[in-house]
Amino acid sequence: MADEDYNDFDGGDVGYEEEPPEPEIEEEVAPEEEEHEEVPVDTLGGGDKEPVEQQRPSDKPRKTSKFMTKYERARILGTRALQISMNAPVMVELEGETDPLEIAMKELRERKIPFTIRRYLPDGSYEDWGVDELIVEDSWRRQVGGD
Repeated sequence: MADEDYNDFDGGDVGYEEEPPEPEIEEEVAPEEEEHEEVPVDTLGGGDKEPVEQQRPSDKPRKTSKFMTKYERARILGTRALQISMNAPVMVELEGETDPLEIAMKELRERKIPFTIRRYLPDGSYEDWGVDELIVEDSWRRQVGGD
């Protein structure tokens, strides 16, 4: 094919539209206006939908267990070990440990991992638990028969 065949395509009527211009935003400042807490606005117009408070943490007494699940434990240890392997500051005194996973386990035993676990509830709300608030059971101790 000749180069002329490629130049015939101008791409004008392929179905692509130009992006609409961005609307201009005018900011008005009223000095006497009282300060008030900003409320999220529903921009889609669905005013009869469920309230925004579902997305906030529940202020009521906690509904979930105070025990850390084995899945939360695995995720915390893996994430923290990765951080330690990438030269994150270690939160405990090292006694010759070099393995990032061993260091992460030591931090978990001493409750020094600065993570927050977010547990979602069926109604759409959630509870935040600090790692230091949860009770951690070592599964290997139960298998061996230790304390």
